[in-house]
Amino acid sequence: MDFTDSSTTSTTTIPRPPPPPAASSESSLLLSDSTLQNASSQEDHHVAAITEEHEVTCWGCGLCLILSPYTPIFKCGWCGAISDHKAIKKDNKYIWWIRLRDRCLLCVLILFMFFIIGGGIWAIYPVIFSKSYLFGIFHMNIAVLLSITTITTFALSAFRSPGTPPLIAWGSYPAVGKNGLAGYTFCKYCSKPKSPNSHHCRSCGMCVLDMDHHCPFIGNCVGAGNHRVFIYFLISSVISSFYVSLISSFTAFGILPPVRHIPMAALSGPGDYMLIVAWVKEVGFSFYESVESLSVRGFIVIYLCVASVAVEIGLSVLLWQQLSYIYQGKTYLSLLSSRGTNRTSKKDCQNFVRFFGCPYSATRCLLGSWNSRKTHKK
Repeated sequence: MDFTDSSTTSTTTIPRPPPPPAASSESSLLLSDSTLQNASSQEDHHVAAITEEHEVTCWGCGLCLILSPYTPIFKCGWCGAISDHKAIKKDNKYIWWIRLRDRCLLCVLILFMFFIIGGGIWAIYPVIFSKSYLFGIFHMNIAVLLSITTITTFALSAFRSPGTPPLIAWGSYPAVGKNGLAGYTFCKYCSKPKSPNSHHCRSCGMCVLDMDHHCPFIGNCVGAGNHRVFIYFLISSVISSFYVSLISSFTAFGILPPVRHIPMAALSGPGDYMLIVAWVKEVGFSFYESVESLSVRGFIVIYLCVASVAVEIGLSVLLWQQLSYIYQGKTYLSLLSSRGTNRTSKKDCQNFVRFFGCPYSATRCLLGSWNSRKTHKK
């Protein structure tokens, strides 16, 4: 029979008598034991290789974790920090252009506000004071109050920090307790922990707490640190724009030359349609003659009237949108992230109370009247 020596790489054939049955059973048992030992050693080596390959370190507490190869995003069982190995730091090569745009828009808005204030005082208030001295003093006080309020709230919303996440210990096991970083992620731009309600703004280059949006007109993010002041700025701007539109319209009717009235009976045409067209042409030409004789003060008054109405419409839409988010208890970014999910928020007027920070007495009075009105409706 053929006998193969497994300890060598070559194969040798040696004639031997057949072994007895007992010897054959013993050799087969020895072969089975050696096979099991080899298989066990290979399995141990395989497990050790897997353990070494998929052993990762939690960025929050520094503990070593053994994970499956199909878990790029995981949550630490000790500190609760969330790690995302698929997160990639995206470099925005146009960041300098975005910041330059914000600075330019900020300067344009500042110049526009001072032009509205200065131009309005120069063009409108001489006409107001000519009507009545007390009337002029009254409107001058209103203009000064609205100007100070608008400029102050604008400066606070533009130059105040939008709010940064709180500083928290991380990186080592003794410093981080149980669930000490629950829900936190690691910001690859700031290289520090980011709380669940924070968002990184690449335009500002920082993580913002309760970020609503980045406003290029104030050159700053709107977050937990300046969101309330930003709402005050919108309210003050809407009221100021409405006041400017009213006072400039009143002044315009006083300084504009009268438009020559042309009765339709004085026109002649082959039909009703041509008669209307001829009348519109005559009225338009008469209005053009009146505008042509306007002074510089008249042009500024007309510009103030048109610009204030346009600004009032735009800011009113933005203010309504912001107040609707506050009523829902959300910010713009949190509303976007909650779409397509089952997360719902409670829509209640108490969200306004929490946002604006009303004192306890006023809160109790407002909520008491609101609840009594709802009870009366039932």
